[in-house]
Amino acid sequence: MEIKFLRLIKTIAEEGSIASSSEKLFLTQSALSHQLKDLEIQLGFKVFYRTRNKWELTEEGNVLYRTACTVIDSIESGLNSIQQIRAGAAGKIKVSTECYSFYQGLPFFIQKMGVLYPEIEVDLVLEATHQPVLKVMANEIDIAIVTLKPSDKELISIEVFEDEIFAVIHQENFLNNSEYLEAHDFLTIHLIIHSFPLKTVSVYEQFLGPNGIMPAKISAVPLTEVALEMVQANIGITCMPKWALKSFKLSDELYFKKIGKHGLKRKHYLVVRKSDTEKKYVNDFLLNFKEHFQNFK
Repeated sequence: MEIKFLRLIKTIAEEGSIASSSEKLFLTQSALSHQLKDLEIQLGFKVFYRTRNKWELTEEGNVLYRTACTVIDSIESGLNSIQQIRAGAAGKIKVSTECYSFYQGLPFFIQKMGVLYPEIEVDLVLEATHQPVLKVMANEIDIAIVTLKPSDKELISIEVFEDEIFAVIHQENFLNNSEYLEAHDFLTIHLIIHSFPLKTVSVYEQFLGPNGIMPAKISAVPLTEVALEMVQANIGITCMPKWALKSFKLSDELYFKKIGKHGLKRKHYLVVRKSDTEKKYVNDFLLNFKEHFQNFK
């Protein structure tokens, strides 16, 4: 039975007449009478006794009325719950990442979120790149993408995926003869990074620094296209994960070399204030982010 028929029975029973019920249901008296007649034919029994002054429920109609009340109340309760949920589904999220290479994968995800969740506005805050966790704690941004979990108890870290950083070198570079690069190989090379300070550069922070190695020359080149052109000219090498270069057309003269015998791997985490995890729109962002990026390597 359609919901409209249950609502019709409930309204007539409570209003006591076709005239007042038609106003409640936004139907003409003729249309309402016609629907009731069709319903009784479909059911095979009368729902109301028609008297001069009032319409009374039959015994079968009473059972149907109670059923209608239960069903309609349940539907309205459910819709109210959904409205309460949706009330927390809209909001603005400011995001930053400690690694510039990660910005290569964010625009497409933000576009996807805009389609799936138009009520969520995502804003990239580039100026927070060097201290994203501190910016989260200061409420200047909402989510930080980092490779080391902070220890602050007011923050929650969610592991998203693990990737591997490779050295991108020209085929004529002398390092191309090596199976993998060791720390001392960087002593004589020109390392091209996105930006300073070095503590934000994964290859230095996780590989060169712990081994006490400082490259012969370091240049900060924020544009990946320019960095790749420099490598193409065999001016130096850069270090990036392969997924961050998927949108670029790479020359056949460029090679990826493993860094260290076991590779330079890192984990990525989303850092968010613990208090914000109760917000639906924040959780929608976190869940979709993890789903979107978990296959990146």
